[in-house]
Amino acid sequence: MRALIQRTFKSKLYVDGELISEIPAGLTIFLGIEKGDTDEQADYFAHKIPKLRVFRDENDKMNLSVLQTGGEILLVSQFSLAGKLVKGSGNRPDFVNAELPERAKYLYERITETMRNDGVVVKNGVFGAHMYIEQQQDGPLSFVFEC
Repeated sequence: MRALIQRTFKSKLYVDGELISEIPAGLTIFLGIEKGDTDEQADYFAHKIPKLRVFRDENDKMNLSVLQTGGEILLVSQFSLAGKLVKGSGNRPDFVNAELPERAKYLYERITETMRNDGVVVKNGVFGAHMYIEQQQDGPLSFVFEC
């Protein structure tokens, strides 16, 4: 499981020109599910991410979580994060490590529901759709998280 986590002022997600999801300040997370990822990894991810202290406090230090700031999460499935680009392998990414869609969707939905059960406002993209994402990054501040 691999995620690109970005602190954002605002994010909007569109499919076929229609606004599907929108969040104010919070985290925009692109999530790639890989073959062999487990329910336990999904649960760990879902509990860990909302507690990340990546938002500024009154002293301008990264000490606050999305839960503490009242921010929201836009969680977007992105199978291409399971792609591999390695030296000497040509110019096309290899997606052999990407999980099958049915299993990946299950884990994506499990993460969403677990976060929501923990009190996080989570908005989603449309699994498997071609999405257009508009965002205003804060920082910019981005992290790659693997579990």
